Amino acid sequence: MTDRVPTPDADADARAIERLRALVRIPTVSRPASGPGPRTEPEPFARFTAALEQLYPRVHEHLEREPVGARGLLYRWRGTDASAASRPTVLMAHSDVVPATDEGWAHPPFAAELVEQDGEPVVWGRGAIDDKGALVAVLEAVDRLLEAGFTPRHDVLLSFGGDEEVAGDDARAAVALLRERGITPALVLDEGGAIVRDAFPGLDEPFALIGVTEKGITTLRLRVEQQGGHASSPPPFAATERLARAILRLNAAPARARLDPTMRRMIRTLGARARQPLRFVFTRVDAFAPLVVRALLRRGAETTALLRTTRAVTELRAGHAANALPEHAEATVNIRIAPWSSVAEAVDEVRRAIDDELVALEVLQPSEPSPVSPAEGAAWDDLVASIHETHPGLLVSPYVMMQASDSRFFTGISEHVYRFTPFRLSAAERACLHAKDEHIRVSAFVEGVRTYAALLRRR
Repeated sequence: MTDRVPTPDADADARAIERLRALVRIPTVSRPASGPGPRTEPEPFARFTAALEQLYPRVHEHLEREPVGARGLLYRWRGTDASAASRPTVLMAHSDVVPATDEGWAHPPFAAELVEQDGEPVVWGRGAIDDKGALVAVLEAVDRLLEAGFTPRHDVLLSFGGDEEVAGDDARAAVALLRERGITPALVLDEGGAIVRDAFPGLDEPFALIGVTEKGITTLRLRVEQQGGHASSPPPFAATERLARAILRLNAAPARARLDPTMRRMIRTLGARARQPLRFVFTRVDAFAPLVVRALLRRGAETTALLRTTRAVTELRAGHAANALPEHAEATVNIRIAPWSSVAEAVDEVRRAIDDELVALEVLQPSEPSPVSPAEGAAWDDLVASIHETHPGLLVSPYVMMQASDSRFFTGISEHVYRFTPFRLSAAERACLHAKDEHIRVSAFVEGVRTYAALLRRR
């Protein structure tokens, strides 16, 4: 262990950006293992692993690496305190990305072009934020600390999954391996919240959101089986009409909105710096809870999703010919389950909203909401201090993560699982995740590298 701290280095930052671009160019696209459409191609993932060895020789010289699951990687950086080996820090990321084609993109998704935007260099490409940006920032932080002669006091594990976007089996395998070895991480950090602004009413300054829990997730298939026939003599209520009615009924009956303890703490924390009279209301959220819920529901989809279980119809399938009535119609509903609810309750709410025995419900890949990690204690304090080292005085708050991450599996072996990607992200940048034109500002990426390094120095 050494007190030598890496200083900002423009050349190192430039090299880091080139490594990020090289890895974004590799199309490590995850696709479902079943259903229609193409399957995941293993070759890009093998190329990605080989590229890591080539781009980060120092990391691969000093850290132990082993494959986990089908495409996952687990690195171990041994600490100086051997007695604490069973309580490591785990930094997580994933190498896989969702599909993308060139259509509609300002810059091709796998070209990793570096362009000027509003006077600032920006890297464009699928995975620039989700989640190769974080994976590369973690490796850059480790590499720079190694170059500076630093060794952590406790072990550090880097857990990089290769199927987070479709299943998370690599993370499950990593957890099973660590459990078998008797390892209970003192801190787990995965993707999640970010440094944002203009995302909370009355608050004009930027702030960091750290996920202390995340919603559950399940896929629900709505299916209607009905007599078909010729389209020239349609019945009053065909399979497609019945399915459409079910979807409209579901949309008209959103889940109940409420404030759980994590949301109340977030509102008090952020509200303490909001403009009046909102500050008065937010800091007394327990007294004004119904009013606060109504106000936040009017803020838009991102804020609304914090308050309730959400449902989104993502796929529709029916029919095989333009002149034939379909005998089978189905819809896929993606459900994100609020921390105070459960898979069973969410499915029951859907069933009651649809109110049609001829619409069958099939539950696929159910995952319950995650336990809540504490927003205090050594692990939390180290994470907050690391953020402040890069962003002095920044407001930091816990929150409920709406997406599902690989970290949910680590809650089985650690009570301190947090979800935070240390990048400054605008509303437009957050909106491009899983959508067209994903990109990250170079300055935000570099700040992320420094924040990860600051955290590692504290471990």
